Amino acid sequence: MNLNRTLAALQRNVGDFDCSGEDVERDWVERTGCWNRTQRVLLTYDQVRRYALPATAGKRDDPRWPAFARRYGFDIDRPVQWEVEALEPDELQRLVLSAVAPYVDRDVLAEQILREEQQRRALSEFLEGWGAAGGTSS
Repeated sequence: MNLNRTLAALQRNVGDFDCSGEDVERDWVERTGCWNRTQRVLLTYDQVRRYALPATAGKRDDPRWPAFARRYGFDIDRPVQWEVEALEPDELQRLVLSAVAPYVDRDVLAEQILREEQQRRALSEFLEGWGAAGGTSS
C-alpha cells in the first residue's frame, strides 16, 4: 500500500455543528495527507434549522468561533453549538445510512451477512455440544 498517495474517494464526516466540528474536514485533509476532500454528512447548518435542534453554549475561548459566527450570522459574544446526538436516534441512523447507501455493494453485503449467520450457527452448535459433553461447570 502506498501511504504517500492521495485517495480520490470522498471522506464523509458525522459530527457536531460548531466551530471545532466544522474544522474537522480541513484538519482531516491536512493531517492525513491521504484524502483530498471531505464532506459533512451531518450535522449541517441546514439540518440544525430543519430539525429545530436546541443549541447549547459553545466554547468561548475557541479561536475559530469568531469566523464561524460571522459565516452563519451568530452573535460573536454568545458562542453556541449543536450536538449530533440531539437528533432522534432513528433519524440519525436514517441520515447516515442514506449517505453511505450509494457506495455499498449489495452483493458483497449479502455474502457477508450470510457468512455471519453461518458462523453464528456453527458457534451455537459448538456451545450446545460443549454443554452436552460436560464442558460447563455448575
